[in-house]
Amino acid sequence: MSPKLPSIRARVLLKVARKIGFEFDRQAGSHAIYYRKTDKRRIVVPVHASKDIKPKTLYGIITDMGLTIEQFKEMLKKFYYNEREIQ
Repeated sequence: MSPKLPSIRARVLLKVARKIGFEFDRQAGSHAIYYRKTDKRRIVVPVHASKDIKPKTLYGIITDMGLTIEQFKEMLKKFYYNEREIQ
């Protein structure tokens, strides 16, 4: 059974992405594109202020960042501790 994904908003995800080296590249509508120069990885994050990112979308972004779900959860605990309870 795969680990459960946390329910988070785009700004929380982007805080983690920036901490691991992703930089804002451009925005197309409601999608922000971030790029990491070290390994040339790119992530596209839907930025909707009042909505959580859907689980399958979040899973895709996490894998595009080159992380496992467990690694991502640890980074959430480390970099973004108090906004929401992380399951």
